Amino acid sequence: MEFEIYHYILFFVAAFFGGFIDAIAGGGGLICLPALLAAGIPPHAALATNKLQGVFGTFTAAANFAKKGFVNFSEIWVGIFWTFVGAVIGTTLVLFVNAKFLNYIIPVLLFAILIYTIFSPNLGVNEVKAKMSIKVFYTVFGVVLGFYDGFFGPGTGSFWTFALIGLLGLGMKKAVAHTKVLNFVSNIVSLAVFLVGGQILWVVGLCMAAGQILGGYFGSNLAIKKDAKFIKAIFLFVVFLTTLKLVYDFYFKA
Repeated sequence: MEFEIYHYILFFVAAFFGGFIDAIAGGGGLICLPALLAAGIPPHAALATNKLQGVFGTFTAAANFAKKGFVNFSEIWVGIFWTFVGAVIGTTLVLFVNAKFLNYIIPVLLFAILIYTIFSPNLGVNEVKAKMSIKVFYTVFGVVLGFYDGFFGPGTGSFWTFALIGLLGLGMKKAVAHTKVLNFVSNIVSLAVFLVGGQILWVVGLCMAAGQILGGYFGSNLAIKKDAKFIKAIFLFVVFLTTLKLVYDFYFKA
């Protein structure tokens, strides 16, 4: 496909804001994917290109969080391994199974997270005692959420952040930092599948990757500087929008 210069400017801007929001609370795909579809790119090519540019954003944010000391790799390596395994299984299975049934379940789960977070004002403000073993947590949730991201995807970051806060007792900043690392792992697996399929629009994807790198860098820096309540507010907003989008896509979209 061929595009005008202004298209590439719009792609870059959308990717910047997508990377910026994603680094703080996830949900960058709510900005980037619609921008690709609005330009007339076919759905499969849009999904593949979105995954390419998104990998750059999650990597930049994860690297920045790690550099600033918010990622504990001695804790998270188990999660990285099992997220990779789960994503491989999920991405492989989606080639054979229709994932539409998840449209019924995921909005309900996201809405439950939204309500619980709203009515738990201290959730994620300070680190608290973990409710389960770190290794058990990362093994179980690595497989489950890695599988989910490879199989379906929307809301993965929200589920990770909520689980890290609610079950491991992490503060909001550290939870978001670990989420970015784990998201990057499952994104790489999905990207590999799209690479084999040959659906990626490379010029568009790399243009957006530049925007994602900048957005991910500035977004993660803002998340580091701001307090947990600010990040929590963005997190709630993103979960709300993700829930609305999934409900609209399944029940109202023609």
